[in-house]
Amino acid sequence: MRRLKLTTLFILTFLAGQSQTKNFLDQPYLEVAGNADTLLTPNEIYIKIIITEKDTRDRISVEDQELKMYNALKSLGIDVEKNLTTSDMSSNFKFYLLRSKDVMKSKQYILRVSDAVTVSKVFIELENLGISNTSIERVDHSDLESIRNLLRSKAVENARTRAIALTEPLKQTVGPAIHIADNEVYSNSNQLRGRLDEVVVVAYGIKKNSGAELPKIEFEKIKVASNINVKFMLK
Repeated sequence: MRRLKLTTLFILTFLAGQSQTKNFLDQPYLEVAGNADTLLTPNEIYIKIIITEKDTRDRISVEDQELKMYNALKSLGIDVEKNLTTSDMSSNFKFYLLRSKDVMKSKQYILRVSDAVTVSKVFIELENLGISNTSIERVDHSDLESIRNLLRSKAVENARTRAIALTEPLKQTVGPAIHIADNEVYSNSNQLRGRLDEVVVVAYGIKKNSGAELPKIEFEKIKVASNINVKFMLK
């Protein structure tokens, strides 16, 4: 008896859901797309730095190079304790067994800075120390999610504006929204890596060869967009 009641309840629930779906489809509605976008200058730049003993001719140890790097970064006003992370020390035993009598030690770091000018200064300082294995790991923006939410709101407003423009000639009015779909669009910040590397190299050449003041460099802006589909009831 209890099983029969549960089965009956399930059928009624299913039919109610079907009825709601049918009612939704039977209602006159208008579907529009709203969008909003903006351009952001990255304020979080992550630099990958690899120190190995073979980076210098006189085979300065990784530990000594690390200390020199810390001091150089601090001289640029960088909070090393907060913005520099490192991975474990590794030894290239394969290289040791095949080619050399010495174990080649290396260490990898990720340094976070806030602008392109500082990136250029870091590259120059590290190059002067003989640390040339550096690259841009990725770029980001600290308020990216908040900006995305703001764009979502603007996209919904844009959708309603479009809906009103479409219905006014028909002498109809836009009712409440009955369905909203967020079509998230993610920007690929890593696509800027190659261009930035070129800019940094150019800046380094100017500084080293002519002694000129380091030029102010800006990143290519990241495009952030929001696309929303909204169904409005028509009255």
